[in-house]
Amino acid sequence: MVENKPGAGSSLAGEFSARAPRDGYTLFLGSSANIANQVIAANPSFDMAKDFAPIALATTAPVILVVHPSTSVASVGELIALAKAKPGEILYASTGVGTAPHLAAELFNTRAGVKMVHVPYQGSPQAVIDLIAGRTAVMFSPASAVISQIEAGKLKALASAADTRPSIAPNLPTMAEAGMPDFDTSIWFGLMAPAGTPAEIVDKLARAVPEAVKSSEAQTALKSQGFDTLSGGPDAFARFIIAETAKWSEAAKAAGLKK
Repeated sequence: MVENKPGAGSSLAGEFSARAPRDGYTLFLGSSANIANQVIAANPSFDMAKDFAPIALATTAPVILVVHPSTSVASVGELIALAKAKPGEILYASTGVGTAPHLAAELFNTRAGVKMVHVPYQGSPQAVIDLIAGRTAVMFSPASAVISQIEAGKLKALASAADTRPSIAPNLPTMAEAGMPDFDTSIWFGLMAPAGTPAEIVDKLARAVPEAVKSSEAQTALKSQGFDTLSGGPDAFARFIIAETAKWSEAAKAAGLKK
């Protein structure tokens, strides 16, 4: 049974789940948004690494680096060259301060040694509308929000910010293939239990997750929304959380958001 607890970028749901009984009956679908919130908040209400027992990674939604066609760049390298030639002049859109698209662009600024200027919006629809209109030039966007605009020629895709090419855009190179290694800013989701949940319960659930997400019904639903499946049990997921926290801490510090 799914219980939605919206608010504070899913932090309310995370706090509720972290304090739930350790019996395996209350679980949390954590995501990259929770890591972003944690590294930005002055006093986060929970710690992803300490307050949860990772069960299994489940799905990922690819993020695509797109530009307005007027930029006349055709690759990540050309975008970097343009940004270096015009420091502080190129505007990039995001879905809000501290969101994954915002932090992805700041990570790009840091890794590429450039300074693009942030223009935050209240969600993908508004950000994409202004990007198409040419009011901004660049965006790291969830693929589902821009794929139709890419196909229509209204936006130009440069790369997928993922380790592997997403099924929704198999011909698009990854950031690593485009010359920027170790740059995966995909939006991921994984199942977690409150810390202290018995290992036998965690292990049983960890075996069930991949069976569920790889079922034909789940695959049909996921693919239609641009999601791909992820693999990784408790130990791999725990290491993944540590790596994600370090990466997004770097991006938050670059953006001046780290408290």
